[in-house]
Amino acid sequence: MQKLRWRALVALRRLLTGAICAIALLALLSVHLRASRFSGLPGIADPRKLPAVTSPPARFSVPSVRRRSARRFSELDEDFVRQYELKNQRQGTGQSWTRELAPPHFLKPPASSAKLDGANGSSHSVKLWKPPSNRDFMPCTEPGLDYTPPRGSRGYLLVSTNGGLNQMRAGICDMVAVARIINATLVIPELDKRSFWQDTSNFSDVFDEDHFINALANDIRVIRKLPEELATAAKAVKYFKSWSGMDYYQNEIASMWDEHKVIRAAKSDSRLANNNLPPDIQKLRCRACYGALRFAPKIEAMGKMLVDRMRAHGPYIALHLRYEKDMLAFSGCTHDLSESEADELKLIRENTSHWKVKEIDPMEQRSKGYCPLTPKEVGIFLAALGYPSNTPIYIAAGEIYGGHSRMAGLRARYPMLRRKEFLASVEELQPFTNHASQMAALDYIVSVESDVFIPSYSGNMARAVEGHRRFLGHKKTISPDRKTLVRFFDKIDLRTRKEGKKLSNQIIELHKRRQGSPRKRKGPIAGTKGTDRFRSEEPFYVNPLPDCLCHRESPSLNTSQIS
Repeated sequence: MQKLRWRALVALRRLLTGAICAIALLALLSVHLRASRFSGLPGIADPRKLPAVTSPPARFSVPSVRRRSARRFSELDEDFVRQYELKNQRQGTGQSWTRELAPPHFLKPPASSAKLDGANGSSHSVKLWKPPSNRDFMPCTEPGLDYTPPRGSRGYLLVSTNGGLNQMRAGICDMVAVARIINATLVIPELDKRSFWQDTSNFSDVFDEDHFINALANDIRVIRKLPEELATAAKAVKYFKSWSGMDYYQNEIASMWDEHKVIRAAKSDSRLANNNLPPDIQKLRCRACYGALRFAPKIEAMGKMLVDRMRAHGPYIALHLRYEKDMLAFSGCTHDLSESEADELKLIRENTSHWKVKEIDPMEQRSKGYCPLTPKEVGIFLAALGYPSNTPIYIAAGEIYGGHSRMAGLRARYPMLRRKEFLASVEELQPFTNHASQMAALDYIVSVESDVFIPSYSGNMARAVEGHRRFLGHKKTISPDRKTLVRFFDKIDLRTRKEGKKLSNQIIELHKRRQGSPRKRKGPIAGTKGTDRFRSEEPFYVNPLPDCLCHRESPSLNTSQIS
């Protein structure tokens, strides 16, 4: 009996050994077949590579990468990582967060656009991407019946712009209107080369100069440079009064033609009133901003390509993360920064002569909503709104202050962060590198074209993009209520409040009417006087309604349709 048991045990051992060997052989065979299958694939082209553009196309088709399967996307992301590994080996380890390897989440196939845009049947998901109703408002920028072509000009207007890209854009468009008012020939404006960014770009490096001249031919005369006989002539340099109306320009400025042939505007920002101007002047500002002032062909081509590469992952958010050194130094916002970082920002503010306010209470600034949200706070905000963790997010910003460590809180919640330095290769971006205005123009294009735009701060870029998106049909733009949000965030930090459904419902309700739906431009704050009154008005280029947007049902604007 004992002998039979021994034989049975030996047989069972042999059976188990055979089964284990068979499983091992099958596993090895599977790996071999998989390797053979992929080794036979043709080389995968770099999905970031921008094809040579001999002449900029008027329309850009979605590249074939948009139609690839989820498996193919996984291979492309692996190719991204391999290339960045090689670059990091060559360039060393001192990389900013923009040059890091893709996190592990990028190696997974991105969620399909159907999953992100709410095609799965979730009504909340649909709301996440659905733009507000435009209430049948549409652009109406054509001049009135009595509008005449430019008459023989009385002189030449030179313009020295100031500030960053979007501050200069608004100033240029205002100077187009001023040239019309004072009957001047506008010389192509000079871009600011002395601002914080120290950009050497000329007008034609950033904007399509030929298009600008031709598009305004029926409004004003534009030339590239002064006639030779006036190049060395004495010029009247004038700081135009801020937020001035028709009377100021028709009287005080136009009277200068009696003694001068050339007037130079020493600054261009905020020189024209937001409101109470003739309809034709307001419409001209819109034609200049949204029609004539087009970016240079190489910028347009690269910008559209970046948009296509973002759309390959489905609908996306453009996040203007204004958490950069210059903004933090200017605003005096130091929340969540170290003592040494706060001291560095204070020193920058003290050494920047044209920044008038030197002593700033950072806690007071934040409590009033005057500070940009931190990357971590943006992550909490997006999660409360209901955007899933696989949402593609384009970071429209320069170098984030604090780099990798500062972005960790946002990246932990939303790993699919993209920016131009990741979507495009070093070689593709080389023509724009070291030119802040050109790099900002790329961010501007991707932001205007995004499915949702969210600014962390209401600076010049945020205002310009919001206005452009309103003009294009009131595309979804969510403006965070920073003053209320920071109170929530502080309670979370103190652990007196938790994230969850209750907080999410409050934040969603708080932002129902902050998504870019049609409304009249806000006037001055009640009780303000003088310069403060004009300063408190909503800027013209933030909201061109009612001047440049009309209700489809009536040639005259029906203001009862506007909230």
